Amino acid sequence: MAPKLERFVSPGKGNGLRATANIKRGELVYSAEPLACCVSNKLSRDVCHHCFTRCETLLRCSQCKMARYCNITCQKRAWIGHKRECKCLQSLLPRIPTDSVRLAARLTFALLSPSKSRSEELYTLEEHESHLSSMSEQKKQGLSQLASMLELYLQQEVPDLAQEVTSALPPSCQEPFSLIAKLFDRSVLPAVSKHIQQHTHGALCGSRCTQDSLAAC
Repeated sequence: MAPKLERFVSPGKGNGLRATANIKRGELVYSAEPLACCVSNKLSRDVCHHCFTRCETLLRCSQCKMARYCNITCQKRAWIGHKRECKCLQSLLPRIPTDSVRLAARLTFALLSPSKSRSEELYTLEEHESHLSSMSEQKKQGLSQLASMLELYLQQEVPDLAQEVTSALPPSCQEPFSLIAKLFDRSVLPAVSKHIQQHTHGALCGSRCTQDSLAAC
């Protein structure tokens, strides 16, 4: 925990952070690498998928045809995180999964990789709220279809998903439905549900249909 911050629980609102000492304007109080992140589909042709630098000319992954990098160095450094994702993307060509499905898959891969070094966490993934108990059935239906998309996307790389996640993931993250719920802000779910209903169940949409948060800390 950062020396000038402390965690607290606000009844009815959830987890929070507050200062325990004076903080100067512009002072950095906390910094950490995200557990997983991905570039939005709408920016995938314009931004390096490793350092997120905007470039006019990017090197494209010859296998999945989606990941792009500003140079060979970034491509090599990104491989440890892209390796498993690359196979999943290849299996769906020419379709492209939504941002939320790709982020959830990257998060799953990170959690299934015990050797991955992680920064100090303010909150563990287990502690993040899914808010499922307060969701409407319409919102749950939207999440359920996204969870189905996630399972389809992961089949190529994690065929025995249920068995692997049971041994490696926290209890509240072992179901794709629960994991997807933890990644979503409830305010975008009506739009997600409406958009998904326009697609065949189990199909993977090629457009960016939500304003997803593209990093999971």
